[in-house]
Amino acid sequence: MESNKTLKIGDRFPAVTVHTTLGEKTLPTDYRGKWFILFSHPGDFTPVCTTEFISFAQWNDSFRQLNTELIGLSIDQVFSHLKWMEWIKEKTGVDITFPIIADPLGKLAKMLGMIDPEKGTRPVRGVFIVDENGIIKQMLYYPQEVGRNIGEIWRSVHALQTAHLYGVSTPENWPNNQLIGSHVIIPPADTVAKIKERHEQQAQGIVQCLDWWFCYKKLS
Repeated sequence: MESNKTLKIGDRFPAVTVHTTLGEKTLPTDYRGKWFILFSHPGDFTPVCTTEFISFAQWNDSFRQLNTELIGLSIDQVFSHLKWMEWIKEKTGVDITFPIIADPLGKLAKMLGMIDPEKGTRPVRGVFIVDENGIIKQMLYYPQEVGRNIGEIWRSVHALQTAHLYGVSTPENWPNNQLIGSHVIIPPADTVAKIKERHEQQAQGIVQCLDWWFCYKKLS
């Protein structure tokens, strides 16, 4: 599991076998054909992490509608995870149904770059979004003091899948961009012929353009 390589977008998620609250799992193999989100938290029985796990659980069905599974991780032992899950259910009525990885020696957290040396051995709030082929599509890091926006993580998955499926880009805060709404951006023209094509497409109502290098359309 040890690795000195710095992971980046476009890399294959490293092959690891882990112990979770739902048993042993091998990543990314066990999730072939599905997207997954691996997210770390500084520790069980901590207030910010508790609010995040409740929110992740409440969004779980929405993630699954995007063919995406959730996986938590902290350096606590699995017994701590299980007791914390019981506590959340007892106090809030929320079931944590996704697996939580036990990483008591912090090996996986270190390999994934989730440890902030200024914060000791506890991982920061890392997020890895991985596609159905095991490729890292997005990486997010939040400090221990700041809880994540789970809706934004869902939006990221939605945007990533849309961009990949349709060969487009998505604007800021898509699908609620203030300038072009839920439209998607098509690749900019990069030849004289494509500039002419964009003008023709605009005249035919196929696309809308602010200029030949900034054209957008509705999803079909």
